[in-house]
This record gives sequence, structure tokens and C-alpha cells, in this order.
Amino acid sequence: MESLKKLSSHIETRPADLKKAREQGRKIVGYTPGGYFPEELALAAGAIPICMIRGGDYAAAEHAGDYICRWIDTFCRAQIGYGTSGKDPYYSILDLLVIPITDNHVRSISDILDYNTGLEIFPFGVPHMKEHSAFDYYVHGLKRLKSRLEELTGNEITDTKLKEAIDLCNQERELFKKISLARESEQPPISGKDFITLNHGSMLADKQTMIAILESLYSELQKGAGNSSNGTRVLLTGSTLAMGDNSVIEFIEKSGGNVVIEEFAEGIRPYWETVQPNGDPITVLADCYFTRRVPPAWFRPATEWRDFLIKLAEDFKVKGVIWYHLMFRESYKTESYFFPEQLSKETGLPMLVVESDYDPAGIQDMQAHIDVFMQTLRR
Repeated sequence: MESLKKLSSHIETRPADLKKAREQGRKIVGYTPGGYFPEELALAAGAIPICMIRGGDYAAAEHAGDYICRWIDTFCRAQIGYGTSGKDPYYSILDLLVIPITDNHVRSISDILDYNTGLEIFPFGVPHMKEHSAFDYYVHGLKRLKSRLEELTGNEITDTKLKEAIDLCNQERELFKKISLARESEQPPISGKDFITLNHGSMLADKQTMIAILESLYSELQKGAGNSSNGTRVLLTGSTLAMGDNSVIEFIEKSGGNVVIEEFAEGIRPYWETVQPNGDPITVLADCYFTRRVPPAWFRPATEWRDFLIKLAEDFKVKGVIWYHLMFRESYKTESYFFPEQLSKETGLPMLVVESDYDPAGIQDMQAHIDVFMQTLRR
């Protein structure tokens, strides 16, 4: 598809474009994935938000061993590896790295990079329960972040600028939702791999460019120009699916499967909810990013997230669920024991659990398990 080619070309030149923008006075604000950093705040300050979304790199995760123990989630270790290397094209141009602290694994990124690099880190806490006090705490974090971004850029984040940024990001989310919902059809117009590529690209791309690409792609899909797949329908879920961590999706497609919907705590931009246009901008941002979004598995209770997965499985008419989590992410490993029983009871669907440490030595085992699971679904 022509739109995906445009995205690929844009991402290829993105580091050079960002470097040039920085030389011209723009500030580059990085953030860790997870869906708790409102890009609108950076955009309203005149900064460029960039998600530290890349992963799948075993060498980067191993490099982190010089700074922290192995028993940290693989993606987080990879970020430590990238950030401390001094060679990463994105970490090397950041003026500020915002890290919403969701658990101790993400905290390790903040602590290690703060102590061992010259990066300026802005951590803020994300509560694990949807209560009034938790909402107020999250709002407080966003207000602190707003002040820091104003100080960094020298630009006031006015309500007008923030509402313009909200409208821009809402356009992107709405387009992602329309494209994703098109995959409910009997013959999805876009493959799971292409949709994930699109979603990952949006976390690095210029916002206006990305919206134009999404509009063009949606038009292409309506004209039947997509790469449709007739494979066995699969829901892919888990802890983190980083850009560059392609093995699981490639194995599914090689085994005759088609990922028609995915849900990840980190690595897939949340797009099901949009920010409400009316009200105090910070409050409506918190309402969308914290209250109305479906929380990850580490929230308590986890029933909202499990129920959402059940609904996705039913709405997208999948034949099975593949659960992909990274090694040492305890909350997801624990949930992977509980969820199959609920899934089977409510839908009758089977689930396969696969785990990764980005280690090439484990790739063949993952492929073998996925092959057998897909054969079982077809039978």
C-alpha cells in the first residue's frame, strides 16, 4: 500500500529531521510507552513528542546488564541499553525524557538513566486503581509536567493551544479506530502486521504527516487496495509489543494466522477513547488517559481489562488468543494463569502463552508452539 511506503520513508528520515528541528530551536521530548503521557501537552508547548518504542534488540537488553540485574522486564532493559549506549539516534537528541512510573520495571529506566547519563528525566507516578484520590494524583502529575514543559520550551501552554493539540490527537485516534474496526469484517482489509507497523510508526512520526497517512490509507482500504488476509483469526495480547519485536506476529502469519485485533499495555497506541472537547483541558486529558481508557493488567482489580479482552475476542470473531509477554513482567505472567479459565468459560476459546527475552536462542521454541497452536485452531 502506498500509504505504508510513505510512512516507511518518513520514519527512515525521522532522526535526521528531528536533529534539524532541534538545531532550529525545537525541543524534543521523549516518553516511555504505556499510554499515560498525553502528547497534547508537548505539542501545545511547541515541542516534538517522541515515544521510546523501539525494542526486540537482544544486544541492547544484554548491555543493560552493566547497570542492573537481569530480573527486569526485557523491554525496560533494552531501553536502559539504548539510553546508556550514547549511540541511539533518538535518546541522543532528547531534551527531556518523561517517564510515567507504572511499576518497578519502568522505574528502573528512570533511575538508571538518571544516574548514569546526562539525560534530564521527568518521572511522575501512575496510580493502580481508579479512585477519586488516584485521579487527583494523576492530575497533579500532569500539572507538574505542564509547568516543566513550559519552562523547557519558554512557551506558555494556553487552553487554546491545548485544545488545538487535543483536536489534532483526537483525529489520529479516530482514524486508528476506524481502520481497526474495519478488521471486524469477514475479510479484514489490512493485515495485523501492517496495522501494528502503522501504530508503531505513529509514535515516532510527525503528527500532521501521520494524520495525512492515515487518511490516505483509510481511503485506500475503502477502495479495496489493502493487503487482506483470510488466515485464522487471532487476538494477540500481552505486556509489550515494541517496534522491531516482530517474531511473534511473523510466526502467526507464517502459520496461517491473521491477527485481527491486538491489546498491549505498552507498544500499541490506545485509540478506543478520545478526549472530550469541553471542560478544563488538563481534567479532560486525565479523564481520557486515566479514567476512561482500559487499564493494563497491573491495575487492581484487573476485571475491567479481562472483560475488555473478552469483548474484543467476541466482536472480532477470533478463533483463539495468543498471549505474548516479556520475561520477568510478573503482573502479566500472573494474569496469564488466571485469564484462560475466564476466556474458556465465557467464549470457549483456547489460549496459547508465549514468553520472550529477545534471545534468538528461544525463537525456535516460540515458532514451534505457535505452529502447533494454529494447527489446532484449524482442526
